[in-house]
Amino acid sequence: MSYLYVPADAGRRLTLADTRGADAVIADLEDAVAPGRRAQARQEARAWLSRSTGTRVERWVRINSGPDGLEDLAEVFGPGLSGVCIPKVTCPNDVQQVTRLLTELETAHRRSDDPVPVMPLVESGAGLIALPGIARAPRVQRLQLGELDLAADLGMEPGPDETELLAARTAVVTASAAARLLPPVGAVRADLADHDALDQSTRRLRRLGFLGRAAIHPAQLPVIHAVFDVTPEQVHVARSLVSAYDQALAAGQGVLRDEHGRMVDEAVVRRSRHIISLAAQRKAHA
Repeated sequence: MSYLYVPADAGRRLTLADTRGADAVIADLEDAVAPGRRAQARQEARAWLSRSTGTRVERWVRINSGPDGLEDLAEVFGPGLSGVCIPKVTCPNDVQQVTRLLTELETAHRRSDDPVPVMPLVESGAGLIALPGIARAPRVQRLQLGELDLAADLGMEPGPDETELLAARTAVVTASAAARLLPPVGAVRADLADHDALDQSTRRLRRLGFLGRAAIHPAQLPVIHAVFDVTPEQVHVARSLVSAYDQALAAGQGVLRDEHGRMVDEAVVRRSRHIISLAAQRKAHA
C-alpha cells in the first residue's frame, strides 16, 4: 500500500495526484502548508474531495494537531474523504477528539453508514510510550511512524542502516498486531535522489512487518510497489499451500509436509493467506 503526500495548496499537483500511481493520496494540511496559506489549502482540499474520480485511489487528509486540526476537518469534510491522518499523536485522547468530530460530521452529512477511519502518526517519545492505547482508540485503521520528527524528539541521528529506528519500528508493528489493526505504514524518506537507499530501507520495513510506505514524490512509488507487491508466482504458491492444508485438515491432519519437505502448520499457512489477501487488495486498487 502506497500513500502519496501532496501539499493541500499545491493546485494542479493535488488535482492530478490521483493519476500518479499511488494507492492513496494524502492532501497535507500540516507541515507542507505555511500558516498563512491554511485557508487556501482547506479550500483546495475541500474542492479536491468533492470532485468525482474514475480511479479507486483512496483520498486522505492530514490535518493539523490540536484545535487547528479540528477546524481543518470541519472545513474539508466531504463525500470523497477516505480517511484522516492525525499528526503528533501522544495519547488516545488526541484520536478521540477527532473521532468525536467525525461522528458529528457524518451525522450532519448523512454518512453514518460509512464511517471514516483514522491513521495516527506517532512522532515522539510520548507517542511511543502511549502506543497500546493509541492503537486501540476508536476508528484507528492502522498506524504510521513519523520518523523525522521522532528522531528530532529523541535526539537520534539514524545512520545508513537505520538501526537506531529499529526499536520504534518494532514497537509500532507489535502494537498494531496486538490491537488487530492493519499492519503499519512506513515513514516518508526525504532523500528523493537515492532510490537504492529507499529500496533497502523499504525492504527492512517489510521484513519487520510493515505493509506499505508513504512517499513525498511520485518517483518513489515504483520502488515502494516493487518491495510490497506480491508476484503472480507467490500468489500461486500461496493458494496451492492453503488448498493442501485445507485438504489435510479435512483428513484429520493438523500438519503436512510440502513438496520441499518442510513442515506446514497453521502458523505457516497464515502467511500464505496474508499473501493472497495482499494480492486481492492490490487488484482492488488497480
